[in-house]
Amino acid sequence: MVFTTRGLVFGTTALVITTVAIMGALPQSKAFFNESPKELVDEVWQIINRQYVDATFNQVDWRAVRNEYLDRNYSNSDEAYKAIREMLERLEDPYTRFMNPEEFKNMQIDTSGELTGVGIQISKDEPSDRLIVVSPIEDSPAYEAGILSKDIIMKIDGKDTLGMDVNEAVQLIRGKVGSQVVLTIRRGEQEIDYPITRAKIEIHPVRARLQHTELGNIGYIRLNQFNANAAKDMREAIQDFESKNVAGYILDLRSNPGGLLYASIEIARMFIPEGTIVSTVNRDGEMDRQVANNRALTDKPMVVLVDGGSASASEILSGALQDNDRAVLVGTQTFGKGLVQSVRSVGNGAGLAVTIAKYLTPSGRDINKEGIPPDIVFEMSEDERKNLQTNNEKLGTLDDPQFAKALEVLREEIAAKSGIRVDATPH
Repeated sequence: MVFTTRGLVFGTTALVITTVAIMGALPQSKAFFNESPKELVDEVWQIINRQYVDATFNQVDWRAVRNEYLDRNYSNSDEAYKAIREMLERLEDPYTRFMNPEEFKNMQIDTSGELTGVGIQISKDEPSDRLIVVSPIEDSPAYEAGILSKDIIMKIDGKDTLGMDVNEAVQLIRGKVGSQVVLTIRRGEQEIDYPITRAKIEIHPVRARLQHTELGNIGYIRLNQFNANAAKDMREAIQDFESKNVAGYILDLRSNPGGLLYASIEIARMFIPEGTIVSTVNRDGEMDRQVANNRALTDKPMVVLVDGGSASASEILSGALQDNDRAVLVGTQTFGKGLVQSVRSVGNGAGLAVTIAKYLTPSGRDINKEGIPPDIVFEMSEDERKNLQTNNEKLGTLDDPQFAKALEVLREEIAAKSGIRVDATPH
């Protein structure tokens, strides 16, 4: 059972940590923390020793680390939790992390389709040693406040985030519905305070509508997150469009931070008839390959919109479509998060996420850090991006510059397939 994890949805009393790819239910650890805190420390060490993706453990003598931490005395669970976090810091991997029972329980709530909080997905930004916004969730308080992908969180309610890990950020940002948190954001050379009121957030993973053109109807599908409902809703949208004989598709993955891995694979199979979708490589070089199953729902021309907020499962899907020559990607470089985490319970209800492998696209490209480059780069200005967030009804319309470009490209693809000449102006 595998999670990949990259972001956070900050919640209220039920804080939700966004894990961007989950396969199945969480396995129970074989060892249970019923006797002493030291046993938990050793249990975590053993898991890292067996599974961590880097066999050199970031050039750390991992056996010496075990001796160091088992030589200590721990009088309670909190001391063990602190020691474990110190131990894991030596790996310098923000995605390999320990969660106390409350944090672990909150993490498992995600992907249900309903959240509470401000609605941002974040990750550790290694260059600045602060927190970076992967993307705000559409229609969330953070989205409506104007938080953008790639924003750096400098302070949370006035507390400096330098060196802060995601667990601490969770404790600071979560709170009751209706309460307020102030995020100090660095964007370029500016620092801006954003007071954000926490709220209940409903995630509708798929939004679909028809776009009329002189070459026929176009099926526009915006996929916000790969949650538990995404594949089902996507299938229904495609089937509805196929019944209306659309001429092509625009799939909008902008600001989609990921979600369930199996959802991205299922959705890829709806468009790709055959070939590899994604593979994983662990520290022994072994590969697990997910492939198409000859059950694609459509072979119509397709354009995919991506940006810096498209991450993990979004990158798996867009990379698969690009490498299989199934779609033209339009927009900007994606986020670049292609690591696989195994998540399991340890001790009495605590949890451990361990990076065990990395994702490769069908052609063997390493998604992590590099991201997926679009076939056609089309930038939007900060003002244009903010305008779409504050006027959400314009998203996926001709008032959306990237959508207009995608429509232009799709019309050319449809015309080329049909042998028709058209002008480049979308209607």
